[in-house]
Amino acid sequence: MTDSRPFPTLHVVDHPVVADRLARIRDAGTPLADFRRLMHEIALLIGYEITRTLATRRRRVTTPVGTIDAPVLSGPAPAIVPVLRAGLGMTEGLRALLPDAVEGHIGCRRDEATKQPREYLVTLPPLAGRPVFLVDPMIATGGTAVHALDVLRRHGARLRDVRFMGLVAAPEGVRRIARHYPDVPVWTAALDERLDDDAFIVPGIGDAGDRLFGTE
Repeated sequence: MTDSRPFPTLHVVDHPVVADRLARIRDAGTPLADFRRLMHEIALLIGYEITRTLATRRRRVTTPVGTIDAPVLSGPAPAIVPVLRAGLGMTEGLRALLPDAVEGHIGCRRDEATKQPREYLVTLPPLAGRPVFLVDPMIATGGTAVHALDVLRRHGARLRDVRFMGLVAAPEGVRRIARHYPDVPVWTAALDERLDDDAFIVPGIGDAGDRLFGTE
């Protein structure tokens, strides 16, 4: 893996359980059912980190033996926005943490000639004033990520409220996001080496969407 220190907007979750799950996801021999389960588990683990800054308030709670002013989540319910289709594999992990979250979708497919995203669907809840978690397992060229962030901004999301959750990233993609959106933090399990000639992440995980839905 590549040293993440030159990338100030990138947060790599350094945890042995995350590393174990990622190694199993990378393995080309991992069966479909296991791949889906591992994506859910690793999203849940990364989700603990990206939700760390959610706002809280104090609420009086009566326990069986007393009372306590306990911190509880406050403010508008967060929005979870996966980039279709691969982002769906990590969405359930966040949904398990945030069952009251609203959810939107941004559909993009890669143009194999230009390697750039082509949008085919946008359906979003109201975003203004609420935390927004944008989810896409792979940050390769960064084109899809930047496009999705453009969409969120046009639909009223405040950039200071947006967090990007990925799984693996290439340096090229992280640089591109930071260049266009320097205030948006990016959370992943790994910063990989590079892109190959077909703009796939090396060593990467292959095509996350194909592996998730059995279409490879």
